Amino acid sequence: MSGRGPHRRLKLKHRRIPKRKAAIAGGAVVALVGAGLTFQSANASDNTEQFTAKKLSATAAGNLANTLSVKLGGDAAGTYYDADAKTLIVNVIDDAAAKAVRDAGGKARVVENTLAELKTARQTLTTKATIPGTSWAVNPVTNKVVVTADRTVKGAALTKLNQVVKGLGGKAELKKTAGEFKPFISGGDAIHSGGGRCSLGFNVVKDGEPHFITAGHCGQAGSQWSDSAGGAPIGEMVDSQFPDNDFALVKYSGSTEHPSEVNLYNGSSQAITKAGEATVGMQVQRSGSTTQVHDGEVTGLDATVNYGNGDIVNGLIQTTVCAEPGDSGGSLFAGDTAVGLTSGGSGDCSSGGETFFQPVPEALQAFGAEIG
Repeated sequence: MSGRGPHRRLKLKHRRIPKRKAAIAGGAVVALVGAGLTFQSANASDNTEQFTAKKLSATAAGNLANTLSVKLGGDAAGTYYDADAKTLIVNVIDDAAAKAVRDAGGKARVVENTLAELKTARQTLTTKATIPGTSWAVNPVTNKVVVTADRTVKGAALTKLNQVVKGLGGKAELKKTAGEFKPFISGGDAIHSGGGRCSLGFNVVKDGEPHFITAGHCGQAGSQWSDSAGGAPIGEMVDSQFPDNDFALVKYSGSTEHPSEVNLYNGSSQAITKAGEATVGMQVQRSGSTTQVHDGEVTGLDATVNYGNGDIVNGLIQTTVCAEPGDSGGSLFAGDTAVGLTSGGSGDCSSGGETFFQPVPEALQAFGAEIG
């Protein structure tokens, strides 16, 4: 921090932040392309070829999904975005709801399981299969709750999990991942505290004052944060929520500049103008100080992840974007929209795996903050 003069810019860079960059991705929707799934695999009927659905951006599809969810109520059974066709797919349970979807410009798909039934299946998993190293989230493409077990789940625990999933019949499926679920606690976009490192997520404004948000598991309220290891503090963590949630708020001190943008690690940055909800199928990017920028797609929403030691986090975004220790708290974004904060996952950027993100809109609402 020394030798930079009175005005310092904090940037999301590996090991050092000369200029502060933060990005937000919004409106994520799981893409059908590359998902390796077919409508038939979800036991659904798709008899809408004779209807022409509107061509929509991922953000517009997310907005339409929210509108139809309210309008259809219990007749809606999940939505996702077909990135290739640029259309919104809406799961419904009867022909009347299908007509409403088509009239609104979406593509209707009659499925077997309602959202209420899938919610009940999730509750059964919470009650009977709360096992460290597991996660579950509703996948609208398969119209099932996808339960994932990491490499630590074996023996009696795996047997128990299998039994619970089988008991749910066609409402759930189990898959294994070679990695181990853990919060990426080493950090991300090079913000430091007490010898630890995490990543800055997005710059925000609260009560007219500059702050930034990051992962809650990175630190506790009252901890001091700097832009270099052992450097002078640039801010103090004023709120931290983990487990259940995984977000934290740091208030800037001094004159550190705080542009609303994310470092792309190629000499440029992505401006962030708003926060948005993720949608299954949406193409997103993640920026973090360990592995820099990677992309992927949203594959699940409202995911529950059990990191072990009682650290269970709910309401997360599940993606195919890779991440590693040091990326925690970093930015998940779609264009100029902030979507999530890196929480944890399995695997790495060599072997892949699942990565989970705390939704940004929820964090902003909890803190009474806004992008800026």
